[in-house]
Amino acid sequence: MKAGSAQKDVSRLRKEISQMLRRKLPVGIEDFEEIRKEEFYYIDKTGLIRELLNNWGKVNLFTRPRRFGKTLNMSMLKCFFETGADETLFEGLSISREKALCEKYMGKFPVIFLSLKGVDGLDFENARDMLWEVIQKEFRRLQYLLQDERLSKPDRENFSSLMTARVSDSVIQKSLSLLTEILYRYHGQKVILLIDEYDVPLDKAFQHGYYEEMAALIRGLFGQALKTNEFLQFAVLTGCLRVSKESIFTGLNNFDVNSIVDVEHDEQFGFTDSEVQKLLADYGLEEKADVIKDWYDGYRFGDASIYCPWDVIKYAKKLLADPCAEPEAFWINTSGNELVKRFIDKADKTTQDEIECLIAGEVIEKAVRLDLTYNELDTSIENLWSVLFTTGYLTQTDRAAGGIYKLVIPNREVREVFVLQIKEWFRKITLADTARIQRFCAAFPAGDAATIQDMLHDYLWDSISVRDTAVRSDRKENFYHGMLVGLLQSRENWLIQSNTENGEGYSDITVCTPERTGIVIELKYADDGNLEKECLQALEQIEKKKYAAGLQHRGMKKVIRYGMAFWKKECMVVMAQAPDQP
Repeated sequence: MKAGSAQKDVSRLRKEISQMLRRKLPVGIEDFEEIRKEEFYYIDKTGLIRELLNNWGKVNLFTRPRRFGKTLNMSMLKCFFETGADETLFEGLSISREKALCEKYMGKFPVIFLSLKGVDGLDFENARDMLWEVIQKEFRRLQYLLQDERLSKPDRENFSSLMTARVSDSVIQKSLSLLTEILYRYHGQKVILLIDEYDVPLDKAFQHGYYEEMAALIRGLFGQALKTNEFLQFAVLTGCLRVSKESIFTGLNNFDVNSIVDVEHDEQFGFTDSEVQKLLADYGLEEKADVIKDWYDGYRFGDASIYCPWDVIKYAKKLLADPCAEPEAFWINTSGNELVKRFIDKADKTTQDEIECLIAGEVIEKAVRLDLTYNELDTSIENLWSVLFTTGYLTQTDRAAGGIYKLVIPNREVREVFVLQIKEWFRKITLADTARIQRFCAAFPAGDAATIQDMLHDYLWDSISVRDTAVRSDRKENFYHGMLVGLLQSRENWLIQSNTENGEGYSDITVCTPERTGIVIELKYADDGNLEKECLQALEQIEKKKYAAGLQHRGMKKVIRYGMAFWKKECMVVMAQAPDQP
């Protein structure tokens, strides 16, 4: 065997062994015990336990955007504190080096753990039943309390009845307080209460129109469990939005809130740059670091720059299966993005201008409220800015001064959702004016470049566009491209193709009408503002790549060619017509 061939075999063998030794990536797994026992890859966030114990708060609320590890961290807290904790789950992690803390706190407490992320319903009765089912499930998990005589017979009967019965609102409100008392009597130790995604029932109630009823129910539940509860060691809650204290935490004075602007705990939710670099190195994906940073980094929590962990893990796993895989908007696609839709629908001209700045990568300054009631969201567009910030659609570039924050879109993924929602908003508005859109589309087969240009200019003025900034030209061009395709698609009997093979290349937009008129459109963005130059270059490209000939080969009797150039809200349209087919 030749030396070179042997070296290749050794290299291949090492690569295969390395792949076998790699831990599985935990996509969608939020259970700490499962991740550790099944040997999934885990980025150590047990420092949160140390920080939580060293900075004691009776009731601790952590607000972070969705998919930033809140549920996994809560599961980790449960595994650490709960009576009978499995110490092997924490071997090799940073908390295991805190010998005194582990000795004093690990496995020493009864724990109640609720996740409210599934409490959704179209009406209050349905959502109320979902909430009670979550609480009942925790009662059933703790039914070992019925197995000996440490509880009195009335306590056991009361506990047992709550595992199956459909109860009144007042019983639901008392249930967690009652459970802490029963656990204390059984264990002789105060209880740790963990409530994950506490604000989801309120968010869903707001969307479906029963907010007041759900707020009253949650207010009673939390009030009795968290306020002057002598059986409570401490509580930890997580959510996306910091709901106003006056809304559901009335009278709760022992309340410690940690949000995305706080330095404390700033690296415990989401991935830091060093953590991402190590993950990429562990899986041989170092060459993807720049792409991952562009798409999924950019959030600022306290003083830390943070990546979205859901995105990083999803994309890394996809790359392991397909090294050529393109990045996707994984985080965005886990939600309907109702907040962005709501925001854009309410935008006036001033807000549209600010959105243009953000899409172009610019900074805007806004006064941000970190606590709101859901009923306040629609009272002012300024409140929606605050919600976009706290839920991760915007982030800060600088520390606040007098409540003013410098806000930006964090990364390419979030920018994509703004652009997509703007296109959808624009499409709905323009298609509603049927006479106007019909006139616009009719101008294309008629060869009426002047009308197309005038109406495009009007549409650009009415819409939200992309400013002339450091954003790459191809991204700006894509915005105008998408807008134009959306307008042309109002003609249902036209065949419209975008970026498809045609002639000797890929044309931007082609249209085939039932009258066998072909239309080919090439778009350019004029970085220097010279629209005429870019229009002529577009027409030259159509000729050079033989786009018109491609449409003639498809049976079009005539082909009209348009070169279009855009700059901010300005545009120019130049038309050339190919000879008729013989």
